[in-house]
Amino acid sequence: MYKALVKPLLFNLDAERAHHLVFDNLRRAARVPGTQALLRGLYDFQHPSLAREVFGLKFPNPVGLAAGFDKNAALTDELATLGFGFVEIGTVTPRPQPGNPQPRLFRLPQDEALINRMGFNNEGAAAVAARLARRRNRQLIIGGNIGKNKDTPNERAAEDYVACFDALAELVDYFVVNVSSPNTPNLRQLQEKKPLIELLQQVQARNQRRPAPRPLLLKIAPDLTDSQLDDILEIARETQLSGLVATNTTISRDQLHTDGHYVASLGAGGLSGRPLRARATEVIRYLHQKSDGALPIIGAGGIHSAADAQEKLAAGASLIQLYTGFIYEGPALVSRINRSLVPA
Repeated sequence: MYKALVKPLLFNLDAERAHHLVFDNLRRAARVPGTQALLRGLYDFQHPSLAREVFGLKFPNPVGLAAGFDKNAALTDELATLGFGFVEIGTVTPRPQPGNPQPRLFRLPQDEALINRMGFNNEGAAAVAARLARRRNRQLIIGGNIGKNKDTPNERAAEDYVACFDALAELVDYFVVNVSSPNTPNLRQLQEKKPLIELLQQVQARNQRRPAPRPLLLKIAPDLTDSQLDDILEIARETQLSGLVATNTTISRDQLHTDGHYVASLGAGGLSGRPLRARATEVIRYLHQKSDGALPIIGAGGIHSAADAQEKLAAGASLIQLYTGFIYEGPALVSRINRSLVPA
């Protein structure tokens, strides 16, 4: 029904407007008695064999929703009805910010891809924390993806990440430090070894002072070289990270089927979807092999089918996340993946 009826209607709208329409309608539908039970019946497939214990947390299944879809934790209760094993909210910054000027989200249907330059648009850590405190479904595992405000200089970036950590520490189950988005000026400079170690050490120091420290992960770009990936693994060991999220969007525009002049006219932004699948899997496999499987990896990038999900898991991912595939394939994708992972 999604691909035959809903998707064509949504794809006739501006991409960001369609996103907000889906949000609004899912929220309204959830208020109608019986709707959440209906959604669970349609999409929430669970089986004991799907359960995973990763970085000390028990996930009912390995399929999560990536950060960027629910930036402000506005829909966690509703998303829980669609069968996700976990939902990552954010990216959250300390202070509210509008993000980059619109239009800033574009579809490439020929490639089943998106280009976005959202720019960490969100309501700020205090508003997100207040909303998480009110959520009804306390069973759903929530990850907090955190970043810095656009106007915070890189030399003070750690202050922003610590501020977000402090605001959300009692309300999320794990944290992801995002220094790999291409849509905040100079943010990716923080992936360099020295500044990244300093940033992670400050967040980890705050984390380790808690009675029950939260798992702390790092989200990395797919555009890193093997040498840079080796540095990431060294940094992960030195700062005692619990895992990695591989990968964020790419700045590459290689091997697209969409007309190159049209793609160029859209301007800068991170590319996600099918074109990212192979590279994301390659990065996961490299990190898994180089770490001898000791570092858990959440695999993301180009998962549009059960086979794509199995590819990521076979490459070494412990968990996976959807975003663009969820847009193109609809909510039934979650169930299809989970059903495919149950032993025959």
